[in-house]
Amino acid sequence: MSEATTTLPGPTARTMPLPARRALLVPVLLFGLLALLPLAVALGLPSHWLTLVTRAMIFAIAALSLDLILGVGGLVSFGHAAFVGIGAYATGIMITEGLAETLLILPVVLAVCGLFGLVTGYVSLRTRGVTFIMITLAFGQMVYFLAQALSAYGGDDGLTLYQRSTVLGFDAFRSRTGFFYIVLGVLLACYLLVRVIVASRFGRVLRAARENATRVSVTGFQVSQVRLVAYVISGLIAGLSGFLLANQTEFVSPAFMSWPRSGELIFMVVLGGVGSLHGAIIGALAFLFAEDILAGWTEHWKVIFGPMIVLFVLFTRGGLVGLMRKLGAGRDD
Repeated sequence: MSEATTTLPGPTARTMPLPARRALLVPVLLFGLLALLPLAVALGLPSHWLTLVTRAMIFAIAALSLDLILGVGGLVSFGHAAFVGIGAYATGIMITEGLAETLLILPVVLAVCGLFGLVTGYVSLRTRGVTFIMITLAFGQMVYFLAQALSAYGGDDGLTLYQRSTVLGFDAFRSRTGFFYIVLGVLLACYLLVRVIVASRFGRVLRAARENATRVSVTGFQVSQVRLVAYVISGLIAGLSGFLLANQTEFVSPAFMSWPRSGELIFMVVLGGVGSLHGAIIGALAFLFAEDILAGWTEHWKVIFGPMIVLFVLFTRGGLVGLMRKLGAGRDD
């Protein structure tokens, strides 16, 4: 009589724990709703929502890149907007010089952002805590003042672009709906890339180094090298958002890389939920929507928005993602 063999089921959606299923459901639902937005606009939703959400998704890419080093690596960078500005200026300068082809611009954007990240990261990561924050702030301000000094490209007044990038000679970015889906595709690709990085051995080392860098070093890992690679990858993704931002606004300004912009990116990450990845996207969307609504009420909207952010962070642990988890847990009780 042969023994019956028992086959253990694989980790399907039915066998996954409820929190894991919810964690997977939120980003799927988020990207699904974003993909349906142009249809909603066609059915009567205000058309400016398409432009607003496109802008929010561009900043979500930058916030997602920051979450990789802040939420996963525990590195608070106050100069992260410098990468966005570098990507935008590299795009704007090349378009101004008659090189509008995306396949030419993107390698330059990634190369310049990668080099800047490598040099500044090597210096900044030799420090910790407040010193790291101040050094990244100093590097960001250096790039900010450099952009102001570029008188040939607008200087402090910024640089107006009279065309958008082309793809193989086609004006692929001209259509608002087409550009929306391009940005959505880039956001999805960046999100999946960062998720793969975080789930990899590299990501686990980066997360462990956030908790106890000394213990990780003792096990044989080069913590400084892991953090530097994460810092450079983060800068590359942020530079990509700068490329998209320049194409949407058709204008490049030193304000793109100012320290208040870096602070806003940190707010977006904290607002959505530090370390949750999709929380950075939700935080960027919430930040831009709140900004748009309050700006429609009063020109002094920042006086209202600032305290709102502070109160939310103080009384809501885990940001919007944490709040959704609590509401979900409350329904199960």
